[in-house]
Amino acid sequence: MMKAIFRSTLPFAIVLAVYATAFAQAPTPQTLAPNVREHKLASKLMAREMSYRVVLPANYDPANQATAYPTIYLLHGLTGNFANWTDRTKVEEYALKSNFIIVTPDGGNGWYTDSVSNTNDRFESYIVKELIPEIEKKYRTKADRAHRIVAGLSMGGYGALKFGLKYPEMFWLAGSFSGAIGAAEFTEKSSGAIGKSLDAIYGIEGSEGRAANDVFKLIRDITPEKLKAVPFLYVSCGNEDFLINNNRDFMKLLVEKRVPHEYRQHPGVHDWVFWDDQIREFLSVAERRMKK
Repeated sequence: MMKAIFRSTLPFAIVLAVYATAFAQAPTPQTLAPNVREHKLASKLMAREMSYRVVLPANYDPANQATAYPTIYLLHGLTGNFANWTDRTKVEEYALKSNFIIVTPDGGNGWYTDSVSNTNDRFESYIVKELIPEIEKKYRTKADRAHRIVAGLSMGGYGALKFGLKYPEMFWLAGSFSGAIGAAEFTEKSSGAIGKSLDAIYGIEGSEGRAANDVFKLIRDITPEKLKAVPFLYVSCGNEDFLINNNRDFMKLLVEKRVPHEYRQHPGVHDWVFWDDQIREFLSVAERRMKK
């Protein structure tokens, strides 16, 4: 059902080309907000330096060793970078009113996946095995599943859901805004240049790499015994977004499998207006669920 509905929309490559400007890198500001830090991690898995930013809550005091904070890993979209969230939204302002440390990694155009064709593009392993330990060493975080969250927009929404489902022992909440949830379904044959790039990341259609990174399959494979271990999922999409049917199909599957979730549809398209509103909302959801 998912394939039939989603592929009845515009060809994936054309749609992404139309919306490329939504993700395009904004100029890096000369001065970061007082609660934003920028770092580089010398990644062994990626064989290069990886930039990321950290957005701190108002009450974060480096001298106070007694207080630790939950962490949100906030993922960008296709053709974007680690600076997008702080350059294109008011996330640093929203963070001042929250109790979270927010980390914005760089995922390149790698779909937060270990590429089957490029051994130096291991974005999934980099975040899980290098970046998270780096953050938990450098900042005063509550380094356990109950205080670790992942979320993102479009490609990052897909990545966040995938991380939550593949590593349920690490994350208690995963959020997707306008998620490109069906990414693992697309090939060069069905989607042109974008599909070709996904072939290079996942492998050919029907491959093990495809199956391992298909969030629809990850949900379908959940057994009643494994259900309790699945993190709570937050999924949102604009009514006019070209990915709305994909998100609706995913919501139906969550209901069918009885996966705890919150699904929201609002007026909006695939743009930063929607994502700015959603990160503000998501912080409220995370605060509320943290108290449960």
